[in-house]
Amino acid sequence: MAAPDVIVIGAGVVGLSAAIAAQGRGLSVVVLDREGPAAGASAGNAGAFAFTDILPLASPGILCKAPQWLLDPLGPLSVPPAYALRIAPWMFRFWRACTPARVAHSTAAQTALMDLSKAEIEPFLRESGTLGMLRKDGNLQVYEGEAELKASLPGWRAREAHGIEFRHLDAAGIADIQPGLAPRFSHGTFTPGWYSIADPKLYTLALAEHFQRKGGTIERLDVVGLAPQGDGIEIRTRDGALRHAARVVLAAGAFSHRIARSLGERIPLETERGYNTTLPSGAFDLRTQITFGGHGFVVSRLSTGIRVGGAVELGGLDLPPNFRRSEAMLAKARTFLPGLNPEGGVQWMGFRPSLPDSLPAIGRARASARVIYAFGHGHLGLTQSAGTARLVADLLTDRPTAVDITPFSPQRF
Repeated sequence: MAAPDVIVIGAGVVGLSAAIAAQGRGLSVVVLDREGPAAGASAGNAGAFAFTDILPLASPGILCKAPQWLLDPLGPLSVPPAYALRIAPWMFRFWRACTPARVAHSTAAQTALMDLSKAEIEPFLRESGTLGMLRKDGNLQVYEGEAELKASLPGWRAREAHGIEFRHLDAAGIADIQPGLAPRFSHGTFTPGWYSIADPKLYTLALAEHFQRKGGTIERLDVVGLAPQGDGIEIRTRDGALRHAARVVLAAGAFSHRIARSLGERIPLETERGYNTTLPSGAFDLRTQITFGGHGFVVSRLSTGIRVGGAVELGGLDLPPNFRRSEAMLAKARTFLPGLNPEGGVQWMGFRPSLPDSLPAIGRARASARVIYAFGHGHLGLTQSAGTARLVADLLTDRPTAVDITPFSPQRF
């Protein structure tokens, strides 16, 4: 069998979107994944296309909140003691990325990728036969008091400068959009431009089916290394099998940096371990996604249930999950939404691949221009999947990229 034009490593939403975009440029494509389609973070995220979320996690604001959050082992941000020493270099880079100049740089880059992703998403969904899964219900950010709202205003002014629509609300305005919130949430901000997908796992599986219908192949193989070889790339797998392709796209999420090391690159990718509980659809009359920013989690409406999840646990790939974090968020959700029925939930933990400056790595490998990196999107993988796919397709076909990818260079660290 002839080697394909492209092998994509990773069958999550970014990898499959890139594979479909490459097919659209006339390339033959094979996707390899250690577990198969939608097995990782693409299955259990909140389902949001958060195009208005242009502000990087690495910011002065998070530095102010982080000490208080870290004191609570079940709070919005935690570092397990067993992992604290190992993550120290990443945290130092994160701290450096929080200066005003770097935040402005990251915000501009994030905005460009968000604008591209929003422009690409509906054509991509139409092409892949998934447009019917798109929802435009908006997002409601809620605050406990006027002081919390005022603290958020610099971020909203930054969004306003980039043309993002929103409106601030009092308690009556909140109730018009989403009845049933506890009265402690006296203020809110609604962003109508916040889209979502009916169910992220079903969406990713639908992309896999579309890709295969168009002639693509998906193989379950655990890739451990890459090696330039003549006019192509050799892909080494854990079971000793070898694959060859003219070009490779590395989109293996939180595992990508391990594979990149085989090319001599040490990219500071870390893992935001996200937790959630998905309740039955009738658990609450949810009309829009609700973001409890002060507590680091969201409640989102899926076609398959009500999902309560979020927070950040910087704990790597190997520590066992701590589902007390899911339980803590669900307990808060019961308080914040008094009518919520907490029975019948299914817990989940997944790995979000995150780089210290909150920007993904999109670009060519140093060792070979035939290897293209597309990973490190943090909690924005679904949001930025269509935009990233467009950029990957541009790189694969040696066209000018739709936006400047210099800020996303894998070699920027």
